[in-house]
Amino acid sequence: MLLAWLLGSVASRLTRAALGRIARRTSTPWDDALVAVIGRPLTLAWAIGAAIALLVPLQLDARAAAGLQRWLKAAGLVVFFWVLARAVEVGRQVLMRSQWIQAHPTTRGLLQIGSKIAHIFLLAIAVVALLSELGYPVASLLAGLGIGGLALALAAQKTLENLFGALALGADQPFREGDFVNVEGLQGTVESIGLRSTRLRTPDRTLITIPNGKLAELRLETFAARDRLRLFCTLGLVLSTSATQLRSVLAGLEAALRAHPKLWPEGLSVHMKEIGVHSLVLEINAYFATTEQEEFARIRERMLLEFMAVIERSGSALALPSRTVHLVNDREPGATQG
Repeated sequence: MLLAWLLGSVASRLTRAALGRIARRTSTPWDDALVAVIGRPLTLAWAIGAAIALLVPLQLDARAAAGLQRWLKAAGLVVFFWVLARAVEVGRQVLMRSQWIQAHPTTRGLLQIGSKIAHIFLLAIAVVALLSELGYPVASLLAGLGIGGLALALAAQKTLENLFGALALGADQPFREGDFVNVEGLQGTVESIGLRSTRLRTPDRTLITIPNGKLAELRLETFAARDRLRLFCTLGLVLSTSATQLRSVLAGLEAALRAHPKLWPEGLSVHMKEIGVHSLVLEINAYFATTEQEEFARIRERMLLEFMAVIERSGSALALPSRTVHLVNDREPGATQG
């Protein structure tokens, strides 16, 4: 066995050197990464081959030779599944560096989940194959695993629900890490998307943890998906504003909006909404070509100041909630109280 291991080490180095030269000639990165991680499985594979070859001159007893061959075949199965596990890990690393994953950061969590599930699946198949090769009854083991898996699934309903919720979020991608979202009235920045829960950092710098199973059922609003920001406001003018002044204010407000370089050409609306109890109500709706909240705050401040200037130039004024009371003396002048 020691001689077989030494022969396997030498053959593994020679094989990796040859495969490395071939891999370097290709333009794909996955073959180079695979050659770099199969060193130990390749050494074990060559050692198994050398051990099988060295059994022939030993002329062992038939029973002993059969036992050794069975264990060597089992070791060959270990090598096979070992290489598959390394290949899964190489595939995950290559996909993590791909342009598609860089453009869809949320899929990284889904890729991590898929990699772990693949490793668990390979481990389960490897255990069953090894036991079958070594002569153990596999049917009863599979039946026991089925009953145990059912019991585990019933006991871990919430965990599985959150796991499938993470899969749903990764596939649907309603938001990404770093996005500012609104989840049923809870606003915050997505800090991490895990297998069990998603964490939001609120504007008050507190941390909210929401289970993925629950999150997948809630109404999600993603502010980062906006291609423009909306300015919507209502202005109330005093009731003493004349029709001429009102037309001047409406024209001035629309001109001030159109003069801004970042005004979105569609969706501009400046109208008189109603004659209210305390004021003449104007409704303004406009979009601006920006997605930065700080820049939009400066735009909004500038436009509101210009709105005030337009109203002042027209001779009107902003209305405040007020009530005018007229006192009427219904007695005739000069009348005296009897």
